Amino acid sequence: MTRVIKLALAASVLFSGLSANEVIKGSGASFPYSVYQKWIKAYNKETGIKIDYIKKGSSKGIKDAQARAVDFAGTDKPLSPKVLKQNGLYQFPGVVGAITMGYNLPGVDSLKLSRAAIVAIAEGKVSYWDDALITKENQNVKLPHKKLTFVHRADGSGTTYNFTYYLSKVSKEWRTTYGAKKALTWPGDHHIGGKTNSGVAALLKQTPYSVGYIDYADAANNEIAMAAVENRDGKYIIPTLKSFQAAAAKASLDAAKDFYSIIADPKGADSYPMVAATFILLPSEKPAQNKEVVKFYDWCFKDGQEIAKSLGFVPLPDTLTDKIRAYWSAKGIQ
Repeated sequence: MTRVIKLALAASVLFSGLSANEVIKGSGASFPYSVYQKWIKAYNKETGIKIDYIKKGSSKGIKDAQARAVDFAGTDKPLSPKVLKQNGLYQFPGVVGAITMGYNLPGVDSLKLSRAAIVAIAEGKVSYWDDALITKENQNVKLPHKKLTFVHRADGSGTTYNFTYYLSKVSKEWRTTYGAKKALTWPGDHHIGGKTNSGVAALLKQTPYSVGYIDYADAANNEIAMAAVENRDGKYIIPTLKSFQAAAAKASLDAAKDFYSIIADPKGADSYPMVAATFILLPSEKPAQNKEVVKFYDWCFKDGQEIAKSLGFVPLPDTLTDKIRAYWSAKGIQ
C-alpha cells in the first residue's frame, strides 16, 4: 500500500472518531447476512473502517444487544416500543428481503404452492409429493410418490418468526395452535432443521424431495429452485425483486413506533406474499458509538442500493430513509 493511500485511510478513520485498530462489532440475523457482508466490504474499501458482523440468528442477536456484547445487532423480529424501552434500545429497519419456498425435487423445475399447501406442509399433514393438495395446482407437472421432507430453522430465527407470522395470517388453525415464534417444536415427523439460513440451504441441496423456507439470497446463491407462491389475491407469484418491491410498498413503518411493523401477506395482485424487513438494534447509552454505526447505514442507504438489488433485497425508499435519519437525529445519534 502506498504512503498516500495509507494517509487517506488514516484520515478517514480519524474523521470517523475511531482509532485505526477499532472494529465496529455486530451480530444476529442471518437473513440479511449476504447484503450486510457486501456493504461492509464496500464501506471498508471506501473509508477504511472495519465492521465485523457475525450471523447467529435473530434470537442471539437480540440477546447480544441486551447484554451489550456488540455495538449493534440484527433482528428480523422487530421489538415493540415497550420492549425497546425496557432494554434501553433503539431500532430502525436496514433492508427488506423475502422468504421463499425452496425445494429439491428431481426432474421438476417449476412448482406452485398454494397457501393451503404451505400450511399443510408446515403442519406435517402432507406426507407425499403427489398429495392432492399439491397436485391440484400443478396439473402439468409429474409429481412423484415420494416422501416429502420439510426443512426448517433449528435455531432461534427471525426468518422463522416471519414465516410463522405469515402462516398465522393465512390459517386460523395455525394461529391458535402455534402462533408466530422465533423457534418452535414443529408438528409431524417429516422435518429436519438447520442452523442459520445457510444451514437450511445445505440441507435442501443434499436432501432430495425436500422443501423448506429460506431467504431469497441464500436460495439464489445456492441455486436452489424456488416455488411460485399463492398470494392474498389468489395469484401465483414468482420470487423476483419486482414482486418483492410491490409487497414492500405496502409496509407501514412508523418512526413514532420505533418502526415496529411486520410485513406479511400484503394486499396487491403483484405482491409476493412472504416479505420481511430486517432491523438494527442500538444501545441507547452509547451515542458516540451509535453515530459510527448509523454512518455506515447512512452510506448503505445512499450508496448500497445497487448491491442490495443485485442480491434480491429491496432498498428502502427515500421517504423511509428520510424518516430513519430524522429518528437518528431525534435520538442524538446522527
